[in-house]
Amino acid sequence: MITGAPGSPSKRPAQPSTMVPPSSEARQTVLIIDDEKDVHYSFRRLLEKEPLDILSADSGDEGIRQARKANPDLIVMDIRMGQTNGLDTLKELRQINPKQVVIMMTAYGTSQTAIEAMKLGAYDYVLKPFDIPQLKGLLSEALSAAQAMKQIVAFPTKLNAEEIRQTIVGNSSAMQQVYKLIGQVAPTSTTILITGESGTGKELVARAIYQNGARLGKPFIAINCAAIPENLLESELFGHEKGAFTGALAQRIGKFEQCDGGTLFLDEIGDMPLTTQTKILRVLQEGEISRVGNNQSIKTDVRIIAATNKDLWQAVQRKEFREDLFYRLNVVRLNLPPLRERTTDVPMLAAYFINKFRLKHPAGPSQIATDALAAIQQYPWPGNVRELENCIQRAMVLATGNTITLANLPEEVSRGHRNNVTSSGSLPKISSESAGSAPQPTPTTDASSALAKSADSDKTGLAQAIEALFDFARNDKHFKIIDAAERELIVRALAETAGNQVQAAKLLGITRATLRKRVDKFGIQKRMAID
Repeated sequence: MITGAPGSPSKRPAQPSTMVPPSSEARQTVLIIDDEKDVHYSFRRLLEKEPLDILSADSGDEGIRQARKANPDLIVMDIRMGQTNGLDTLKELRQINPKQVVIMMTAYGTSQTAIEAMKLGAYDYVLKPFDIPQLKGLLSEALSAAQAMKQIVAFPTKLNAEEIRQTIVGNSSAMQQVYKLIGQVAPTSTTILITGESGTGKELVARAIYQNGARLGKPFIAINCAAIPENLLESELFGHEKGAFTGALAQRIGKFEQCDGGTLFLDEIGDMPLTTQTKILRVLQEGEISRVGNNQSIKTDVRIIAATNKDLWQAVQRKEFREDLFYRLNVVRLNLPPLRERTTDVPMLAAYFINKFRLKHPAGPSQIATDALAAIQQYPWPGNVRELENCIQRAMVLATGNTITLANLPEEVSRGHRNNVTSSGSLPKISSESAGSAPQPTPTTDASSALAKSADSDKTGLAQAIEALFDFARNDKHFKIIDAAERELIVRALAETAGNQVQAAKLLGITRATLRKRVDKFGIQKRMAID
């Protein structure tokens, strides 16, 4: 039974929830499966003012029949119903509809129960008695996920095998310049310096140069100069003689000798010790190396491709990097743009990673919802392509259907887009007033946040806020700038005046009658508070 007493929290944090204008799509349906009548009564009271159709079933078998008939958007089901095991019912529901969103509830929570429920594809589980605000937030999130799965997705088709094998992905103008330079330098043996932030794909570019060059078929060896201790790096690169140092029990051939005729990729060369830099300089100048413990010169023919995320010239100024080596390496510099400067490549990268992971896990999601795609396009990706890849892999593990939704993305990625939903595409959320409790805080949208910040700053801040609105419009064809800005200004004014429409109208410079029309037009709550 639903009570005001807090229960144990679910895995998702409580979300403030408020009613938003109903979607233009058909009303959503929620099916409650529980053998306790009080639970059905409580859910109907909780949801009676919402634009939802509520169905009830008092057993697993009856719930399955209802699910087959009504195809509900959300099912909330008890794990224990007399002799019925809700987990068995969950298995059958997921067979009927693999995309079915199901929240499990129980008064007898154990770690194994939680694990089994999530393994079987439950969206979440909650413990009785429920914390009402937390439960409303979870129901809102689940309904949003259910609707997102029905939206047109970004790329419903698979990439072909040839596209999967590609190592570098992107069609932006910045990447086109990278491809051109790769094509120019690959056939030569010129030393290349690849620069760029961590995670931009410097090793992939090095491999592309090798794969398109005359040394293809010869060895390609990559070594991370920052990952090997200073006292072992020279031995790793140049080899050593038996007895050259403690632990040198036998002669060892280094990477340069192993790579003779091929390509050696020196990643993070900016972290290479100065003593080792001197020997690298000799290789570039003379084409010779000496093993540790032996002064005999050994000729070697190796093409060097170096990479760094540091500013090597600044390191030269600080005496941390040899100036003569810098000039030897910097014959041709290839700079990789950060992902935030090529956001048009994000959908293609996301499609690539989804298909890449599906090669190992064919049953995984094959699509991404439009709002989830918008979120990953808006996120600045400080970890660049590597961070995006990890994000997609995580989302595919957490997704319970065939579609990656906004809820599957990390909080830091989804936060910027989660509340950026206009009236043309808004999703039903559970109102705090429908349960008879005090109004809960309404999270502001990105648009309102930008406008609020500009109100506290100068004209430059206002220009930045306007630019942010246009950014949203560029990324979302449904986003209407005037409507969005007007709605958020009204929401903010009502929040500033604690819901007093006379004061809010005065603050906005409009009449109370005009304010009322706008409140009705946008479906704004008359009582609200915003953090």
